[in-house]
Amino acid sequence: MARAFLDDNFLLRSKTAERLFHEVAAIQPIIDYHTHLPPEEVAENKRWDNISSLWLGEDHYKWRAMRANGIPESHITGDASPREKFEAWARTIPFTVGNPLFHWTHLELRRCFGISTLLNSDTAEEIWNEANERLQDDNFCAQGLLQKFNVDTVGTTDDPSDSLSHHEVCASLGITTKVYPTFRPDKAFMVDRPHLLNPFCKALGEQCDIEIKSLDQLIQALRRRHDDFHAAGCRLSDHGMPYCPIQPCEEEEAAQIFQRALTGCAATSSETDGFSYYVMQQLGRWNNERDWTMQLHLAPVRNPNTRFFEKIGPDSGFDTIGDWPQGERLLQFLDGLHQRDSLPKTILYNLNPRDNALFASACGSFQEGPTPSRIQWGSAWWYNDTLRGMTDHLQTLASIGLLSRFIGMLTDSRSFLSYPRHEYFRRLLCNIIAEDVENGEIPDDQDFLDSLIRNICYENARSYLALPHHV
Repeated sequence: MARAFLDDNFLLRSKTAERLFHEVAAIQPIIDYHTHLPPEEVAENKRWDNISSLWLGEDHYKWRAMRANGIPESHITGDASPREKFEAWARTIPFTVGNPLFHWTHLELRRCFGISTLLNSDTAEEIWNEANERLQDDNFCAQGLLQKFNVDTVGTTDDPSDSLSHHEVCASLGITTKVYPTFRPDKAFMVDRPHLLNPFCKALGEQCDIEIKSLDQLIQALRRRHDDFHAAGCRLSDHGMPYCPIQPCEEEEAAQIFQRALTGCAATSSETDGFSYYVMQQLGRWNNERDWTMQLHLAPVRNPNTRFFEKIGPDSGFDTIGDWPQGERLLQFLDGLHQRDSLPKTILYNLNPRDNALFASACGSFQEGPTPSRIQWGSAWWYNDTLRGMTDHLQTLASIGLLSRFIGMLTDSRSFLSYPRHEYFRRLLCNIIAEDVENGEIPDDQDFLDSLIRNICYENARSYLALPHHV
């Protein structure tokens, strides 16, 4: 007999898996150390008028699926009404079988709204009305959702030129969930795109009361914001790149490249690589001095669809997987920082799944005490954040590194409804471990197994990241 869809033991295929999930994994707090949640929405305790604005407003995963299903752009990012966009999503959902969106969607309906009805064209009106009624509940707000899912920590993603006022408000409110910024200075490297670099420098300078006219002033401003972020509880930086920069570049050359970019002269690819390497050396040193963690998200192709980029803008569901060679550059980059004693704790994320073993093994080349697994291979990211992708990640990490020291799952999401993804990961993790127990490959020792699951779901991240409220 077929099992019921999304039953209590979804993804759990043995009694061992069931016990590990229900008695251990499910009750662990969530440290969501990498998200794209807007801090202002937490500070303001945002509420939503309808499920469409909450569910579809910023979710490029859903937008991609809707485009693939033939939904017109007017009903995705265009001027169709929220009700029409929701109905377009409802028409799409039955066609997402096999995609994590099918599971995510129905988990979110169940866990967030208490709705177990399958979403499709026939049920769209019923679910629209029921979900919108639930949105009127007092606790259905940004802070309420974080509390509902036992979220200990949220790490937002923030430009150095961003105000930290919303994080300050969150801290002053005394809410259960700690909301910390993450230092994401990607625009500081855009000497090849002066039309983006110059507005960034102006905004950064205004935050620091520095007129940025030279490399020295850029570094001074970045350092000042690094100080400000640290004071606000930040303990992670984040860097999105196609590949690691490795071109040697001394300060004088970097200064010249930056000066030309300020006048509107775009740097060559080689110059951009060198400039980026120079700045990353400074950032790596600061991070290492302060026991921050550096995150490297490698190999996305940004904005490949020119027409839609010009029409809609970035982060709209058109980015894809790059196929640049990663290994040699990654190792040279890490080694360059390590030689200067500037390699901080680091989390590596690969977007191309062909690089799984490469990234897992690269971590082992730079491990160093006293921090366990100081160089982490990060959670299966973006297009790899699927049952298959997470399984490959966990099994590869176990075979090459130390799965028991893994710092676990993150949502990388813009939606407050995404927290069932932690449940999804934890169910899969428990099933994988239990399968090895059932096969006699891991001892059936309850204390040992409970500690393993507890550590991967919560304790490892708490210890590794050393966030202010955990030390």
